[in-house]
Amino acid sequence: MQRDLNALANNVFDVVIIGGGIYGACAAWEAALRGLSVALVEKDDFGGATSANSLKIIHGGLRYLQHADFKRMRESIHERMVLMRIAPHLVHPLPCVMPTYGHALKGKEVMAVAMFLNDLVGFDRNRLDDPQKRLPAGRVISREECRRLIPGVDENGLTGGALWYDCHVYNSERLLLSFLHAAVKKGAQAANYLPVRGFLQEGNRITGVEVEDAFTGQRFAVRAHLTINNSGPWVNQVLSLKNGRPPQPPVLLSKAMNLVIRRQLVPNYAVGVPSKFEFKDADAILNKGSRLLFLRPWRHVSLIGTTHVAYRGDPENFKIAEQDIQDFVNEFRAAYPAAGLTRDDVSYYYGGLLPMEGVNPRTGDVKLLKQYLLKDHAAEEGLEGLLTVVGVKYTTARDVAQKSIDLALRKLQRPVVKSPSQEQRIHGGEIDRFDAFVAAESRKQPHRLPAEIVRHLIENYGSAYADLFPHLQENPAWASRVHPQTTTIAAEVIHGVREEMAQKLVDVIMRRTELGTAGHPGAEALQQCAELMGRELGWTAERLAAEIAEVNQVFTVAQL
Repeated sequence: MQRDLNALANNVFDVVIIGGGIYGACAAWEAALRGLSVALVEKDDFGGATSANSLKIIHGGLRYLQHADFKRMRESIHERMVLMRIAPHLVHPLPCVMPTYGHALKGKEVMAVAMFLNDLVGFDRNRLDDPQKRLPAGRVISREECRRLIPGVDENGLTGGALWYDCHVYNSERLLLSFLHAAVKKGAQAANYLPVRGFLQEGNRITGVEVEDAFTGQRFAVRAHLTINNSGPWVNQVLSLKNGRPPQPPVLLSKAMNLVIRRQLVPNYAVGVPSKFEFKDADAILNKGSRLLFLRPWRHVSLIGTTHVAYRGDPENFKIAEQDIQDFVNEFRAAYPAAGLTRDDVSYYYGGLLPMEGVNPRTGDVKLLKQYLLKDHAAEEGLEGLLTVVGVKYTTARDVAQKSIDLALRKLQRPVVKSPSQEQRIHGGEIDRFDAFVAAESRKQPHRLPAEIVRHLIENYGSAYADLFPHLQENPAWASRVHPQTTTIAAEVIHGVREEMAQKLVDVIMRRTELGTAGHPGAEALQQCAELMGRELGWTAERLAAEIAEVNQVFTVAQL
């Protein structure tokens, strides 16, 4: 992938996509796969905003049972299987357990029915050939087994638990990049650090966008027959570029946060524990009265989520504050005292803005938007050439992209043929059986890489890990780790710069590699990566220091 601004400026595309989050990346892949010429522009770095805020769980939608929303549940289960199929290197099964209490809505009897319905709706979940992707049937478990799986679980009224299987993504940033790589291989043009400054318009038709290179200030036009606004929480700001006024009604936003805990609280299982704080979902048929907090093992750490509060500011000013973190630590500690969680356990946090319907006026609880929005501005305001997409869930981004490109094809008067994206593996996904592939490649020890490094590379790059080999041939020293305590090697930094449009040190630390995704990687690793990038990009000593300072700022919590 190359940042080719001349190609963007000197062509007329079928589609230009605003936004390089997971919804934009999936839309670019879907459109390119269907034979459309595609441009994608992103204001900052790919996946650097809302898409970075994740528990790394690919949800099958079990929680939709409380709304009797079997349609959304079925969609989520199907998309979970699709992601295991097309990205087998990144999406894997995850066992989940939740305690049951009493014999009412939180009891074993209700959860037994839920487990049965979950398996019934997901009747085809195991149609993949890879045994590593198998999702066993859910079941209720005894009180003793629940105590064993969740050490220190609240035993007051404990009757047992529910055990089911979802999926997780090892590296959500690399999943997004895999979609983007796949789109570019099909002919799409993409560029980061290219904010949209205005729409191009002829009469009642949008004919593209005016963009600005964030590094040079140069402005130019990207022309297209159809513009798809996938700008996430910036949707209101982007739409206001049409006429200087925000859309009415605007898309409302909530501030979401997940915490990274520097130790594994419960290894092997994701755990749902009920919060001690009251929560009422006005749309739920079965309302349990409290929200579920999720704790899951990830790499060598734990993730805890998710908290939501209403957000009424400019997305550019979004920050996670120290009080946000402390409040969430307090809530989780009340729900699961045995974990002994303190503020010092938090090594990092993920924050982002998600669309909401509104706020419960009595309790202040956020009511999240439950369905994605796909708006044709021609139908609603007579403005041709513009579609807006508002996504609500990482898991279903591909499905929403398919639907939005179906509409785009109709708008462009092209045949709407069945999408192959449910079957077509994305970049790095050419793996039939994951465990067998890892074992076989580890035995080969390419470029004398130890098995631990080979596994690490496959977990991040999949079958495309061989794309790093030319860098190792050029300089065998790039096979070395950037720090003794990490499995990230120097060749990944070089690859991020040369082949994945990494423009800043923060791009490599937070998104091209896994170095900073669980907490600060340490000054030595930062210095090593900065020097590697600096030699590639011709940085001065002042620029190198500024890049390191910017990364350090990412790990600084706002004091509000």
